[in-house]
Amino acid sequence: MFSLSHLSAGFIAVLVGYTSSAAIIFQAAAAAGASQAETGSWMWALGLGMGLTCIGFSLRYREPVLTAWSTPGAALLVTALAGVPMSEAIGVFLFSSALILLCGLTGWFDKIMRLVPAGLAAAMLGGVLLKFGLDLFASAQTRPLLVSAMLATYLALRRRLPRYVIPLSLLAGLLVAGGDGLLRFDDFEWQLARPVLMMPEFSLTSLLGVGIPLFMVTMASQNVPGIAVLRAHGYHTPASPLVGWTGLTGLLLAPFGGFAFNLAAISAAVCMGKEVDPDPKQRYKAAVWAGVFYLLMGLFGATVVGLFAALPGELVMAIAGLALLGTIGNSLTVALADERERDAALLTFMITASGLALFGIGSAFWGLVIGGSVHWLNRRRQA
Repeated sequence: MFSLSHLSAGFIAVLVGYTSSAAIIFQAAAAAGASQAETGSWMWALGLGMGLTCIGFSLRYREPVLTAWSTPGAALLVTALAGVPMSEAIGVFLFSSALILLCGLTGWFDKIMRLVPAGLAAAMLGGVLLKFGLDLFASAQTRPLLVSAMLATYLALRRRLPRYVIPLSLLAGLLVAGGDGLLRFDDFEWQLARPVLMMPEFSLTSLLGVGIPLFMVTMASQNVPGIAVLRAHGYHTPASPLVGWTGLTGLLLAPFGGFAFNLAAISAAVCMGKEVDPDPKQRYKAAVWAGVFYLLMGLFGATVVGLFAALPGELVMAIAGLALLGTIGNSLTVALADERERDAALLTFMITASGLALFGIGSAFWGLVIGGSVHWLNRRRQA
């Protein structure tokens, strides 16, 4: 039975997801040297994968199960893919998705997450995302009025309208950019996305330095909160099949740019509240609508790419930074909460944020290795 509340909740969930992190996807694609056609293919693959899994999961379990791309994973790729050929990037996506599929098939999901302390995983995530928070203020040097308007909107509305604060901050930026003549829509046109098949290559340094961190942040920062949101709303959907199917989806769509699929948390919560439907058993319909909108966004992925290309770079950097401020703060809170693990977490955070690269392997991997070693030594000493 059709309900406007289901449709609107699904639309808002997709809107929040795209406005909060699509800019990061474009930066990640650019880091891998993607052409505009290849970037459009990334958006096609991501929209298709999220749409099909949202609709499939929600109809199968009759519960509001939403999927998403890995925003922390995309943030990791922005720095980790610098200088990495697109073919090796595709190999990384396949490797990470294969690990996610393996976790789902074997039920190793919970076991692997217990091996990595929550504080270290949060510290690595915070280190990956720190660049985006800094870029928010760096962009204010060239466009102070634009960034100030967006930041003021965010600070004024983040507690009153937390669900809509990112779209409204983006709207404020668009108004200022339009008033200053910064929007370049001369070459913008509506067009369907065309998938571009990109063949993979596998490099040990890329798999270790990018693939394993991508897998870790996707599992720890996306799938774990995604399951937690479902449980918090009284839904007991089995976790391993969901994780396994997202991994399989990634394997199928990685050659077209689908770098990582996972369970959604923030956007999923939009479809789970009482305002969606008083009956919890009917709220899955909102997730189905979200899947429909994801499919539409994927089909018009080239248009989305053209839209963001028409925006000033400072606006894109600012909206990405604002969208990740809360995640950076939460990551640091979790990372430094346990005094016994604080030095290990701090090392993980600083090494990851530094951009250190040894033997061609990126800083996120070394942050985990060195922080994990200090954590292990501390536990041995305490024992």
